[in-house]
Amino acid sequence: MSAISASQVNGRHVPVQQDTSAQQVKPAQQTKPARQPKPAQQTKPARQGKCGQQAHQRQAPLPPLRLTRRGKVVLIGIPLMLLAALLLSLAGFFNSPAKASDTPEDLVVTPTVTVTVQPGESLWAIAGSVAPERDARDVVAEIVQLNNLSEGTVLPGQELYIPTR
Repeated sequence: MSAISASQVNGRHVPVQQDTSAQQVKPAQQTKPARQPKPAQQTKPARQGKCGQQAHQRQAPLPPLRLTRRGKVVLIGIPLMLLAALLLSLAGFFNSPAKASDTPEDLVVTPTVTVTVQPGESLWAIAGSVAPERDARDVVAEIVQLNNLSEGTVLPGQELYIPTR
């Protein structure tokens, strides 16, 4: 039948199976030499285009943006705080009383009378008839201010507030 004996192949002891019928020597399984690590792959330099410029390389798409909890607070919280501060400032500005004078004693109501403008009358005529002892320019200025007149003209039938002091 067959017999196994040891023989040397390439300086190693390898078991050999002998076939008695064919008298051929067959080496048993040989061990493979240990793998050697591959050298690191080197990237090829970018191709040179016209005029010696490097060709653009395709880049992988960027991954989606991920925000941490702190990032969300910064991204959302700070603009909300700025908006709240702006709204509070505007609310305080619109609700604050206007400063009409320095002292409360200066805040007195001007006594007035209502006069209806007759055809042919002007502010100068009304100021001269209501307060002849005062300068007509001052009275006309007060009438314009009390009635919020944009111009110094009045129309017949218009009612005006006239200061009495």
